[in-house]
Amino acid sequence: MSVIAAISTPDAVGGIGVIRVSGAGADAIADRVFRPVGKKRLTELPGYRAAYGHVYDGEALLDECVALVFRAPHSFTGEDTVELSCHGGLYVTRRVLRAVLDAGARPADRGEFTKRAFLNGKIDLAEAESVMNVIGAAGDRALRAAAQTGSGALSRKLAALRGRLTHLSAALAYWSDDPDEDVPEADPDALGASLDGLIGELDTLTRDYDNGKAFTEGVRCVICGSPNVGKSTLMNLLAGEERSIVTEIPGTTRDVVEETVRLGDVLLRLADTAGLRQTGDVVEAIGVQRARERIGQAELILAVFDASEPLTDADRELLEACGGRRCVIVLNKTDLPPRVQVGDVAAYASETVLLSAKTGEGAQALTEAINRVCAGDAAENALLLTGERQRQCCQRARSALADAREALAGGVTLDAVSVLLDEALRAMMEMTGENVSDAVIGEVFARFCVGK
Repeated sequence: MSVIAAISTPDAVGGIGVIRVSGAGADAIADRVFRPVGKKRLTELPGYRAAYGHVYDGEALLDECVALVFRAPHSFTGEDTVELSCHGGLYVTRRVLRAVLDAGARPADRGEFTKRAFLNGKIDLAEAESVMNVIGAAGDRALRAAAQTGSGALSRKLAALRGRLTHLSAALAYWSDDPDEDVPEADPDALGASLDGLIGELDTLTRDYDNGKAFTEGVRCVICGSPNVGKSTLMNLLAGEERSIVTEIPGTTRDVVEETVRLGDVLLRLADTAGLRQTGDVVEAIGVQRARERIGQAELILAVFDASEPLTDADRELLEACGGRRCVIVLNKTDLPPRVQVGDVAAYASETVLLSAKTGEGAQALTEAINRVCAGDAAENALLLTGERQRQCCQRARSALADAREALAGGVTLDAVSVLLDEALRAMMEMTGENVSDAVIGEVFARFCVGK
């Protein structure tokens, strides 16, 4: 592979800037721009050694520099790697990178360093995907989940499941290849129990991923309610700025206003919607229809009610729609005399919060309620799939195993069951990259930033 180079620190001013160079001959290329204070050139240094010196662009001095040398295969990428650490100014790091490129390296593509680590067997695809999850972690639980995946815990779990499935598939294949030999036929009851166990564990992975999305990727959250109950004021309170127009005129919000906020450990993709009511205004009616669509798509509903006014028929209709959904009921305007009590609405959701979005009183209670609802049954240290790609692989494997279980119960021949087990095995191998196309690999690493 060619030698690649990129700035691996953020594109911002900082105390230090790092230019990473990787590939066979990375040390020789770095030697063309780095002049050590000592006598040894970088090509002469063993791995895990540092040298102090200066970087040059031709004869032009650019900066002081510390060069770190890593030797294959004991580096992140599995290749010879040099990291040039200079002062963290934007201009100087870009000049150093340009000098390295002029010396013979080529610019790294998005995620190419991590991609090389995967291709060189340093990490599997699940561990590679966790790198971006660590970078994008927005809270403690998201960081813990990403770090746990990066340490290989998820890959070990998947390997154990894959091993059990491989054993079943091999046993069926052995019997199918030699049905006339003195080979005992697989016991359908034992096979069915094994399939049920695998299906259950895949269901747990999917459930934990769906619950954990609140901490890792964010949940689609809709703020809904009748006109003038304080939805836009609540949106502005949660966003920390005026994102929605607030007036005393009903129907002010006519479209969906969106914002992403973090409350505690939970990341919310908020949508403030038009007030739910019948209206003859064509534009407002479109907004109401969009609000109803968002409620149907939402993973979390913040149902807002004016606690200073009696419940209306529209309010009761919304309460019914919240039944069985992940929902927090917000009784707003508690700064005014109350006409709705918690007991009037509590049966429709697991959490009800008293709030004055105008004064902010009750905001902390709302944050805590949202965190409790979003946590669901997610265990504190549950193994989480790294993203939607893995969830889809998990679902495909689960579907194939369920079909195999149904076929077995229906008396279908064991060789047909074996075909379904092989399909499930392929999907599970794709999760960690052992059986994955170049197109999938390219799609995974296209999400990365340059320098990783």
